[in-house]
Amino acid sequence: MIEFYYGPTSNGRKVAIMLEEIGLAFRLHPIDILAGDQFTPEFLKINPNNKMPAIVDGNGPSGQPVTVFESGAILIYLAEKAGRLLPTDATRRIHALQWLMWQMAGIGPMFGQWVHFVQYAPDPMPYAVERYRREVDRLRLVADQHLAEHEYFADEYSIADIACWPWLQSFRTRLPPQTPTPHLDAWAERVGQRAAVQKGNSLLIDQVRAEAKGEKPVTKEIWNVLYGSVQHGDRYREPSPS
Repeated sequence: MIEFYYGPTSNGRKVAIMLEEIGLAFRLHPIDILAGDQFTPEFLKINPNNKMPAIVDGNGPSGQPVTVFESGAILIYLAEKAGRLLPTDATRRIHALQWLMWQMAGIGPMFGQWVHFVQYAPDPMPYAVERYRREVDRLRLVADQHLAEHEYFADEYSIADIACWPWLQSFRTRLPPQTPTPHLDAWAERVGQRAAVQKGNSLLIDQVRAEAKGEKPVTKEIWNVLYGSVQHGDRYREPSPS
């Protein structure tokens, strides 16, 4: 049984989709990051970096329990455990891993920074908003150009697609591209038709907070959990939103 520590964010949805794809049974442990669940002593034993998702596999290597955090590492672990969704062909395997790392190093951080400066920054910062807007569009064009010649990121459906889809899909409506991306759009529709993707993507979707969707102002308490005194303790003294 997989113990799955999860909240309905793009990174969380990657693992939810993966678990549905490979059919492994899991026990869900909801983590409300706006409430600070990630800072409980119990969770910090699982991920000292206070981020979700994370898993605990009671039947890990050699039958011993294992804890895995970082969504990319979880996807690799689950793919190897199940023997699925990470190509066995050496060339395709490295292609899948490089696009997974592209998502982890580019899509996640850059898209996330745009959200931060639009939604959570205490003061308007037009330069930062535009800087990350341009990078979001650049990365989408990289994907579009690649997918013009490939059905999936590694030529077969893999953890690379699972990692990229929640981010790229959500930003299609949240921040439409300034340049058309027809190949990326076709890929997003193709992946989104999979039953496991639909089921994993909908996990706890009704519990997404209005503040996380930009439909409600972020309170001082939430800001401090994510970026201020709760996250950084006494080391951080910048003013937070009122």
